Amino acid sequence: VQLQASGGGLVQAGGSLRLSCAVSGRTFSSYGMGWFRQASGKEREFVAAISWSGGITYYADSVKGRFTISRDNAKSTVYPQMNSLKLEDTAVYFCGTDSVRSRTIVARTTKLYDYWGQGTLVTVSS
Repeated sequence: VQLQASGGGLVQAGGSLRLSCAVSGRTFSSYGMGWFRQASGKEREFVAAISWSGGITYYADSVKGRFTISRDNAKSTVYPQMNSLKLEDTAVYFCGTDSVRSRTIVARTTKLYDYWGQGTLVTVSS
């Protein structure tokens, strides 16, 4: 299973970015997907997740109302649209696949994910 994350970059505070994570080697439509981030010197933290069906999404309080996660099963890709970016959103963003097929809830901890992308850096400047 391979995950290829892309879309990171430098953006001014208040701006927007859309990340992408393309998955291969797994039946994408059967697994929930999640995004986590890790700022320098900090632990990896949950950002957003979407269920295998796309019908359930969950967001960290810090990004709720600003980020939107979606998935395109035809392209085996998951996207977080990140709007109104803040300085504190600066981090390396990682996508992961849920370890359980068709989980009925949205996984929000790293231990529930078994494969990870390489990470993409998002830098928000003032």
